[in-house]
Amino acid sequence: MAIKETCKACHGTGMLSDDEGWQYKCSVCHGDGIIQEGSEKTVRVMLTDDNNRLLD
Repeated sequence: MAIKETCKACHGTGMLSDDEGWQYKCSVCHGDGIIQEGSEKTVRVMLTDDNNRLLD
């Protein structure tokens, strides 16, 4: 049985926000707010511009 742990990136809310206040689903827990300990998740490196805005 996997142990559930609160996502440290979004503090369990499932949402993140950038410096301009735009909110988006947490890319660490995929919006769940919890992380299953021992589960393997893939990590995707995201590109940013000079102002650290995410590029799609």
